[in-house]
Amino acid sequence: MAQCVPIALTIAGSDSSGGAGIQADLKTFAAFGVYGASAITALTAQNTRGVEAIHSVPAEFVEAQIRAVFSDLDVAAIKIGMTGTVETVRTIAGALEDAGESPIVLDPVMAAESGASLADEGAVVAICEKLLPLADVVTPNLEEAARLLGVPVAADELEMRAQARSLHDMGPRAVLLKGGHAKGNEAVDILFDGTGFLRLVQPRIATANTHGTGCTLSSAIAACLAHGLALRDCVFRAKAYITDALRHADALRIGHGPGPVHHFHALWPKVEDGGAD
Repeated sequence: MAQCVPIALTIAGSDSSGGAGIQADLKTFAAFGVYGASAITALTAQNTRGVEAIHSVPAEFVEAQIRAVFSDLDVAAIKIGMTGTVETVRTIAGALEDAGESPIVLDPVMAAESGASLADEGAVVAICEKLLPLADVVTPNLEEAARLLGVPVAADELEMRAQARSLHDMGPRAVLLKGGHAKGNEAVDILFDGTGFLRLVQPRIATANTHGTGCTLSSAIAACLAHGLALRDCVFRAKAYITDALRHADALRIGHGPGPVHHFHALWPKVEDGGAD
């Protein structure tokens, strides 16, 4: 029987509040019409106010999850998020040697939205050595790019371009450097694919509900890649999706801290009209 729905695999940590990590990835896949499979690298006890505890999944069990998925499912794209430990990074890299031609989106998650650390220095080094060379596109924010490179955070777009090029030299086929944490009325991201730069601009959305933005954007790119779209098209669509998810985030009213973006803004119109028929 022919497969009618593309499949994407997310390898990431779990967010007990549902706004980021595996939960955000699977919601994003579903919003793009992609079937989501998962391999959980860590369990977090967290909510919109912060991360209270982290429990790393043993590396051998992470590998077992990945190999179980690949032994049965026809995976069309892979997203890697929170890895946590050196052992897990190395294990993921080894397991993905059998990934074939499936494109890989690497979101080098190092800290939660609340500021809690999600990766130690050894894991960061391992990400640079083992995962960056496997990635079709890596999607760091300004702080993550600076930490990967061991340099100060980019102060302007010229420095963003220089850092995107430097990250590209470390092995990924493309780099999407996200400027969402910068100041200004526009959210500017820079894509560098080795042949040239692409500047992606959307208006900055005035909302405190930004939990899971990085996870969501990288998963949207992976979902579009699973549909067979070209990378630049995937990035454009993902950028538009996260902008709309932020624009509608306040309608959800989840938690007492910075809440999640609205992954199903296009599918849940009644949330915003008060449930009227």
